[in-house]
Amino acid sequence: EELVYERHRHRFEFNNAFRDQLEDAGLVISGLSPDERLVEMVELPRDVHPWYVATQAHPEFKSRPTKPQPLFREFVRASIGQHEGVDRLQVTPMNLATD
Repeated sequence: EELVYERHRHRFEFNNAFRDQLEDAGLVISGLSPDERLVEMVELPRDVHPWYVATQAHPEFKSRPTKPQPLFREFVRASIGQHEGVDRLQVTPMNLATD
């Protein structure tokens, strides 16, 4: 999806002064505020880490026992795959919003 709505409570912000340097080092900026000034979500490529996603949002507020928020669902799927030594990821964190 082009736009995703999540609850936030910001105490800290991503320092945009380091944005280019961090992207050059491999950090993926995968979520921005609508005005594109605030970084809301970052990831590491799978060749660096099996499943690394950091978000300013609180996905736990939208997660329910029978309908987990996609971020939690995919984290559990990746964890099971790591435990079993199998790559179970069918969805990458970067396209969670479309699932």
